[in-house]
Amino acid sequence: MSPVLAGVLQLLALMAALALAYVPLGNYLARVYSSPKHLRIEKWIYKGIGADPDTEMRWPAYLRGVLAFSVAGVLFLYLLQRLQGVLPGSLGFASIDPDQAFNTAASFVANTNWQSYYGEQAMGHVVQTAGLAVQNFVSAAVGIAVAVALVRGFARSRTGELGNFWADLVRGVVRVLVPIAVVGAVILVACGVIQNFSGIHEVGRFMGGSQQWNGGAVASQEVIKELGTNGGGYFNANSAHPFENPTPFTNLFEIFLILLIPVALTRTFGVMTGSVRQGYAILATMATIWLSFVALMMWTEFAHHGPALQAAGGAMEGKEVRFGIGGSSIFAVSTTLTSTGAVDSFHSSYTGLGGGITMLGMMLGEIAPGGVGSGLYGMLVMAVIAVFIAGLMVGRTPEYLGKKIGTREIKFAACYILITPALVLVFTAAAMALPTPGDSMTNGGAHGFSEILYAYTSASNNNGSAFAGLNADTQWFNTTLGLAMLLGRFLPMVFVLALAGSLARQQPVPTTKGTLRTEKPLFSGLLVGAVLIITGLTYFPALALGPLAEGLA
Repeated sequence: MSPVLAGVLQLLALMAALALAYVPLGNYLARVYSSPKHLRIEKWIYKGIGADPDTEMRWPAYLRGVLAFSVAGVLFLYLLQRLQGVLPGSLGFASIDPDQAFNTAASFVANTNWQSYYGEQAMGHVVQTAGLAVQNFVSAAVGIAVAVALVRGFARSRTGELGNFWADLVRGVVRVLVPIAVVGAVILVACGVIQNFSGIHEVGRFMGGSQQWNGGAVASQEVIKELGTNGGGYFNANSAHPFENPTPFTNLFEIFLILLIPVALTRTFGVMTGSVRQGYAILATMATIWLSFVALMMWTEFAHHGPALQAAGGAMEGKEVRFGIGGSSIFAVSTTLTSTGAVDSFHSSYTGLGGGITMLGMMLGEIAPGGVGSGLYGMLVMAVIAVFIAGLMVGRTPEYLGKKIGTREIKFAACYILITPALVLVFTAAAMALPTPGDSMTNGGAHGFSEILYAYTSASNNNGSAFAGLNADTQWFNTTLGLAMLLGRFLPMVFVLALAGSLARQQPVPTTKGTLRTEKPLFSGLLVGAVLIITGLTYFPALALGPLAEGLA
């Protein structure tokens, strides 16, 4: 079987699996976040944290819940790392330095999982399981909760209430993430992913040195890092490590986990707003962008330029032979078009244009299908922008799902789409202008610039993947990347929830013959165009200096 055909068959199998899960999971999520009933274990949790799950919240109260919970998460994870040296199960590892502890705490709470450390050489079992793995669950649940709050804003009328953050958070963990993660972890263990609490083992001696590996609860963390679109990894090699991702099947299964909830949430959106066709329109937009990126990535990586690439069957540098170009390309696109950050190959070793595709996927805002929760609310904000543009073209007041898109709503949407590009471009410019950050670049020229541009793009968009080649374990990068992750996560949420509250207060607008049919393919095409044009105008100069310059050289 040719490598190209193998890649296409993997793509078709992945799409079939997602199609089978789409309706049942999407409907289940809608029931979870609409049910008035609470499970017994949920009642225990509410009693323990002192929350009333039946109290409806307006957007400022909902936002305060998000921020208070996240601040507590940052402080807890920071202290856990600083105390690692005296904790049991530390495997002899010392406590984490202050700047790196801040970076890691910000990273995992912000659903980014950027890592400036070697996981198997820095973090013990307690920090990995009680700290990092727990944040993988709750940070994903926060993203889903904010997305559901925005959906309620579209679905509700004449009220500013968006639900209860604590109820949405707990239900996301207890009813959605934990059950799927348990099943997924069993599958990964059955396929060879390790799950233990063993210590460090010396597995061989060679050339005067030795090779050491430590065990860990890898399968349980691997499944939620993909399912929750978190990223990161138990080992520095991430999902390229055979302990995390041993076979082509586990590779495809992990891609399936990455895409599962973001895709299903479009069905949830349609069900909760009373029009499943609206959900299909959003899904069609996401699928068009994702498939286009996969096709472009495969083309750039399979293209035969030079005898080395011809002999290998494509650009195999930095890729695992067991996954091949097809599996690696699908993984790379899926992880950068979502806020996952897990990698099964080194993006720095991709062709110049291939590396540019991974960056562009993040620069789009990771909305195709995007992160858990963040992908849906990001695409809905872009839908508001697209409706506004359409209204300007035909001279009508913009409407979406029976809600008028006025000055207030468009300001919130505009602020949302401006935050992340500002963070990326300002931090990148500062790093290139100052004398010391440039010392962390392994390469010079366009590729070196791409390393820094990729790092801040990944952090600000809460992706977490790295271009490799950049030494980010410095005070400058640990601090600035940590700030970029926090600001890139929570500032957009402010405007998403404000937009949700504004929409929920409106009265429904009746549909007329002049109303833009947002469930039609025409609107999906308009939405794709709006996403690409806004991103292209924002990032094209930076891309021209980095991956485009390298790819065209």
